[in-house]
Amino acid sequence: MNTVHPVTDQLEPVPLDPGQIVSGRPETSDLALAESEDGSEACGFWRCTPGTVTDTEVEESFLIITGKVRVEFKDGRDLTFGPGDTHTFEGGEETVWTVTETVLKVYWARTTD
Repeated sequence: MNTVHPVTDQLEPVPLDPGQIVSGRPETSDLALAESEDGSEACGFWRCTPGTVTDTEVEESFLIITGKVRVEFKDGRDLTFGPGDTHTFEGGEETVWTVTETVLKVYWARTTD
């Protein structure tokens, strides 16, 4: 499904580190709607096209708007998300994202250094 909306037209490409790509040719894009003065918190939209990528999560809550993704955790958990699904990462989880239908999510994230 291709979501067409004025917000999605504003998403900016965010190149993946080639070392994160496991398979396919996934492309990501983002639109930050708000960010704290120190840059430690942000909310916005994120999109990823089909493919498989690895990630180390930050503290984040999200809502899937469109698409389908399977998230495998290094600890053995395996979750599938689609439209209307929400999830919260504590931060630090090592994951593998397999996007089968382009995912658009709205997120709130906090980084800690």
